[in-house]
Amino acid sequence: MTGSSPQTGDIDPHDDKTPTESSDATATGPGPRPSPGSAKRLRVNTGAGATSDHETEDTVEGSSDGDAEEEEGEEEAEEAEEESEDEDEEPKLKYARLTQHLGPLYRNGDATSTFLVAGDKQIIGTHNGNIHVIQLPVFQSLRVYHAHSASVTAVSISPYPPPLSMLKPDATPKATPSSPRRPASSIGEGHASPAPPTRRATQLQNAVPNTPSNNIHIATSSMDGNVCVQSLVDVKDVSLRNFARPVQAVALSPDYKHDKMYLSGGLSGQLILTTGAPLGRSTATTTGAAAQAAGWLGGMVGASTGKDTVLHSGEGTINTIKWSLSGKYVVWLNEHGIKIMRTRLHLESADVDDAWKRIGHIDRPQTAEWETMASVWKGRAEWIDEQAVEPDEPEKESQEVLLSPAAERLKQQQVKHNKAIERLLVGWGGTIWIIHVHPGGVGVGKNAGEKSAGRAEIVKLLRMDCIISGISLYTQNLILVLAYCLPDDDEDEDDGTKARGHKHTTSTGSEPSGGIRRKQNNQPPELRLIDLTSQAEIDKDGLTLSRFERLSSNDYHLGVLPAQTVAAAASSRGALETLAGLGTEMLNAALNPISLFSSGASIRSKDSNEGTSPVKIAAASALLRSKAGSVHPNLTKPGVKIFIHSPYDCILATRRDLGDHLSWLLERQQYQQAWELVNEHPEIMSTAVDTSPLSPDHTQTTDDFYDETASLAEGMQSMYSAAEKEKRRIGELWLQELVEADDWVRAGQTCGKVLGTPDRWEKWVWTFAGANKFDEIVNYIPTERTRPPIPGTIYEVVLGHYLETSKPQFRELLERWSPDLFEITTITTALENQLSYRDVREDSVEDGEVGRDWRIVNESLAKLHEANGRNREALKCYIKLQDADNAMRLIKDGHLADAVADDIPSFLTLRVPQGQAKISNEELEQATHEAITLLVDEAQHGLVKPDDVVEQLQEKKLDLYTFFYLRGLWRGQGIHEHTGESRARLVTDSQSLVDKFADLAVHLFAKYDQSLLMNFLKTSTAYAFEEAVKECDQYDYIPELVYLYSKTGQMKRALTLIIERLGDVSRAIAFAKEQNDPDLWEDLLEYSMDKPRFIRGLLEEVGTAINPITLVRRIPEGLEIDGLREGLKHIMKEHDIQHSISSGVAKVLRSEVAAAQNLLRSGQRKGVKFEVVVKGGDHVDVRAKDVPTVVGEKHEVVDDGRDEEVPKPPGKKWSPGHCAGCCEAFTEWEMETLVGFACGHVYHLSHLLEKLKPGERVDQSLVNGVGESVSHRIGAKVTHAMLLRDKIAAGCPVCKEAEET
Repeated sequence: MTGSSPQTGDIDPHDDKTPTESSDATATGPGPRPSPGSAKRLRVNTGAGATSDHETEDTVEGSSDGDAEEEEGEEEAEEAEEESEDEDEEPKLKYARLTQHLGPLYRNGDATSTFLVAGDKQIIGTHNGNIHVIQLPVFQSLRVYHAHSASVTAVSISPYPPPLSMLKPDATPKATPSSPRRPASSIGEGHASPAPPTRRATQLQNAVPNTPSNNIHIATSSMDGNVCVQSLVDVKDVSLRNFARPVQAVALSPDYKHDKMYLSGGLSGQLILTTGAPLGRSTATTTGAAAQAAGWLGGMVGASTGKDTVLHSGEGTINTIKWSLSGKYVVWLNEHGIKIMRTRLHLESADVDDAWKRIGHIDRPQTAEWETMASVWKGRAEWIDEQAVEPDEPEKESQEVLLSPAAERLKQQQVKHNKAIERLLVGWGGTIWIIHVHPGGVGVGKNAGEKSAGRAEIVKLLRMDCIISGISLYTQNLILVLAYCLPDDDEDEDDGTKARGHKHTTSTGSEPSGGIRRKQNNQPPELRLIDLTSQAEIDKDGLTLSRFERLSSNDYHLGVLPAQTVAAAASSRGALETLAGLGTEMLNAALNPISLFSSGASIRSKDSNEGTSPVKIAAASALLRSKAGSVHPNLTKPGVKIFIHSPYDCILATRRDLGDHLSWLLERQQYQQAWELVNEHPEIMSTAVDTSPLSPDHTQTTDDFYDETASLAEGMQSMYSAAEKEKRRIGELWLQELVEADDWVRAGQTCGKVLGTPDRWEKWVWTFAGANKFDEIVNYIPTERTRPPIPGTIYEVVLGHYLETSKPQFRELLERWSPDLFEITTITTALENQLSYRDVREDSVEDGEVGRDWRIVNESLAKLHEANGRNREALKCYIKLQDADNAMRLIKDGHLADAVADDIPSFLTLRVPQGQAKISNEELEQATHEAITLLVDEAQHGLVKPDDVVEQLQEKKLDLYTFFYLRGLWRGQGIHEHTGESRARLVTDSQSLVDKFADLAVHLFAKYDQSLLMNFLKTSTAYAFEEAVKECDQYDYIPELVYLYSKTGQMKRALTLIIERLGDVSRAIAFAKEQNDPDLWEDLLEYSMDKPRFIRGLLEEVGTAINPITLVRRIPEGLEIDGLREGLKHIMKEHDIQHSISSGVAKVLRSEVAAAQNLLRSGQRKGVKFEVVVKGGDHVDVRAKDVPTVVGEKHEVVDDGRDEEVPKPPGKKWSPGHCAGCCEAFTEWEMETLVGFACGHVYHLSHLLEKLKPGERVDQSLVNGVGESVSHRIGAKVTHAMLLRDKIAAGCPVCKEAEET
């Protein structure tokens, strides 16, 4: 794999500054970005230097060589030219400098020599032997200790990666966190034993809380030959071991807390396993790790209290050791190649012999360069965490295919097998190996039956054109490589090495102590993304770091922090709370990027320094602001975090998000893509909403913080509001670009997308109008009223333009635009002027069409009049245009029939085709049907009087139209539309309107509709008899004449017309039957006796109207009549049927009369049932109930239909057991006669007689009844009952009154 040489970027180089001088150097990335195949050098703001002396040396060195400056200028010009070719390719990553957050690290001329990032911590080793443990993302220094007297070469932690778990509240110690710019403890000035610390410093060292995420051990190796293992939470838990030779690599066991085991190696070429390393438990007051161990070991540091086992040796310097994530394997690199060994962790008892057995060896490339540089290049090995690696981008992911059950099982088996495989990524020199380490088991194939501890397999080998300074897996298919590019200056030649530009240095940043000073022109490192499938460079960025010219490949380090899930972030809650000492305030300040860390205050806070905080501000609030100011916004965003360390710099690389993509598009003036991006993703502007800096007079407190987080709905509303503002801003730029390019068509289309406010629409419509580009924007102007509305002048100007230039377009705009968008009177005035000044004429020709513009003007005028409420003017325009549909609609909806009363003929001919030579009556009737119906309907309401209609039609001799109108009136055409009224009455009223024109109606009906004429003659009496006879005689309408003659009593003349003019015997017989006149029958018989056809008709149809014997006797003898026999049979049969029917009817009648008489007699004979219930001495309940009527001997029960329910009498409330007359209750000692009816009412006899004969005196003898002396005589009782029956024969008076009402 090859690539172009690195190039100089567009950003001017910065002078090296100390951390205090570069506090505002928070550049989020350099200007132009690279493209595949060429790396752009990214000048990220330079970080802190080692000392001011070094800075002076840099300045002197940079200014002492004028030729170098000229050459550099030429190179920059060439690079700028190449960059212009690739500027359209957007980079994948963005960069930010973190050097200013690591101020304490560079004190006393110190510089980074190695580093490691894992979980929420960054552990950095320096050339002075110091170890810095920094909490992320707040850059809080957890611990700083002096572990070595020389450069730190490697760092390892256990467990790796550290856990992120919740901290129990009761386990949280009270601590006072220090400033992020100050270490938690002092650092020794020299490389010897440090000075004793103060008591306060010791307390701060003990302040690291014992949480799961902090409970780790840190192992460091150094050029001084020592390996130091230090517990983060317990300063006394420290182990220091000396191996007498420089140690280049160290790796703690993943379970070091329990097995106290680690591996180390270096220049001795031995891979050493150390177990049971002693712990230093000291009460010494020194702060260095060596001193802590010395308190326990004294002068015996390095004594054989622990056990060292040499696992491998004899193959040169060991530069890298890495324990696998599972702990099962360990990999190390020496001068001969890559070795992989099975550890003793997670071994079954049967496999104990496999412990520390080498399972793989991969030789390095056998070249002369490798022979020289194998001991110099530091290998980079990374065990891949499958769970932490992000998937590829969606567009690169293959589409999932629905698999069959068998294929799904195979896939699951493959996934299960892959989980057992551990993947290893190794970058060494210019070569990359991807290695799969398979677990042990029984061999197959030629190794069948053999048991192995495991095996290593190379799955991919890549060769680079650079030296690899760091490597990691970015996604499942992309490798992240920190590339050290070989210098290409021919002037620099190193005779001591075979490979130019590869010089192994472990300098701390100072100049060589002696020898000839040479110009150093090492290239800056590059961060590359390589596709594993195509082996192509997807992205390549050159990083301009501080003093990169003097740095070698071993001076750069790459660390990757995988994207943490929400659960993982939540699990770190306890650690952050404990660290800050402020509870949930600090936690939310550290984890909520939307409300705080993405704000403007998170970039640079003036209150970050302790010395500048106001005295009166509360300590907690000041500390919160201090923590918030230390968090870089890029650390709060989701995704992988990539850290690049050099001795003097730390750079953070993250994946570019949509906001970065938006900025990149705007920088390149790609406004269309930028606008579409904001339109599809308005959440991009959420950062902009929250990044407004605090005003100088306002200090953000924790209360403000919670107020912001509580108003989520308001935040979302502000976000979308900000997105709309940004869209409008970008849209303006987009439009300006198109207008400047004279692309008015696209500019008009863009206006429809991006313009959303009235003022912007007004501005751009005037812009287009000024350039006479109406056609380009007119189709995109809003067609509905906006809020606030666009000024109506805009629409009026556009309409006025098209009224003069293109009237069809003017009509189209009126149809599209709502009339409330503009002032209607302005447009109607312009249209009326067109007609008044004869700008358009009815006979003018436009595009081969006669009167096109004239019609458009009138149509538009009608629509505008209607929209303005001037319906009468609109109706006149529609009638002028012969637009029947709209005219009818206006008349019906607005009841404007009276508006056409002055010109009825024009109204009726709205739908009649003009200029047609001939039209049938049927077509004319269909064309005028709607208008006739409307006129008939309005005649009912009196709006258009029939007199006016008939008069106007007769003036123009439009008899057919008059006939249609009178026929509509006679038939009641359109009356079905009325509701709530009797249709028959409405039809009658309508017909009465025709009586005024009866003679005209007779004339027109006779002319156009004979059937209607007969109906009119029979119904109406308003016409003149003579005129009617004259009309009927003119058109030879015999039936109508017959009717007229019969109506005037001229029966014989009418019969003569039937017989002589029609010769219709059936009609003659029917006429005779209808009149039922004996003289008429006589005339008919006399006329028919010599006509056999008439005689036969009489025999068949006369029926019983006349005596058949009379008819038969009058038939002349010897007259031959066809069908005489059938006629006689028919008349006899009819008489027979008539006789049979009459007999049957008489029989049925007699039967029904007899049955009714029986029912009457039985009802008169039946009794009335009384129910008497004694309820007390003062109340007897007496109720009368009807009984079934028994008819005849069969005792048939006849229901007479009377209901048992008794209606209540008027007046007082009546109830059973009470007199229906006085409504008093009956008593047991009742002396008066009680009379009950079948309806249920019971009366005192006196009260009954009073009701039956009101106002008359009651006969007391009838009331008292028969005396006691004659009470036993039947005759007296019968007489009394007969007298009583006569009196009460009328029935129950209460029920009678109820029926009458």
